[in-house]
Amino acid sequence: MRNSDDDRNHRVGARQPASAFARIERLPPLLVALYLALVAIAIMFTVLVALYISTRLAKGAPTSPYPFPRYFSLSTIVLVVSSYTVAQAPRLYARDDLATLGRCLLATLLLGCVFAGLQVLGWRELQLHVPVRGPASGTYVYLISALHVAHLLGGMLYLLALALRVLHADRDAVRQLVFIRNPYYRRQLRALGTYWHFLGVLWLVLFGVFLFFY
Repeated sequence: MRNSDDDRNHRVGARQPASAFARIERLPPLLVALYLALVAIAIMFTVLVALYISTRLAKGAPTSPYPFPRYFSLSTIVLVVSSYTVAQAPRLYARDDLATLGRCLLATLLLGCVFAGLQVLGWRELQLHVPVRGPASGTYVYLISALHVAHLLGGMLYLLALALRVLHADRDAVRQLVFIRNPYYRRQLRALGTYWHFLGVLWLVLFGVFLFFY
């Protein structure tokens, strides 16, 4: 005989707890593609960091006699600030403040450009002591940081397109209403924030590894 809990669970119309696969199936395709991309990016950088650490330790020298490029430190601060600005986007969207939202996205885009520029200056500073085609451990620094910048540039293109769309919608009351009421744009902002924060955390990890093993 079934107990009372079984009878309650098998009543007509009773809602069964959703499985993990069912929750994944309900995710929008945009977020599913994003999460899969983030997993792939995380795996790629994990492999590269492991190779960098192994080659660095194989040299036998615990640290480099040369200072770590200061521009990498400055770029880290800029990227952290950009994560703060992009984090304001959902709040501004919820307040229907498209004008400020557009400026927020453009400010994040500008900070991303500054970050990329500081990375280039960091590579130039690094070349004074570690040439690109020098030791393998030094080459990995260039490769890993360049790949991170490349992924950030991809996010910046998406950010630019979304910022232009926001500014375009803000020029007309009807377009503004459509933009605010469309859940697709809310998901786009969510995807952008997730991707940007992921790259920020990833760079903090990479920066810590470079500092420790440089």
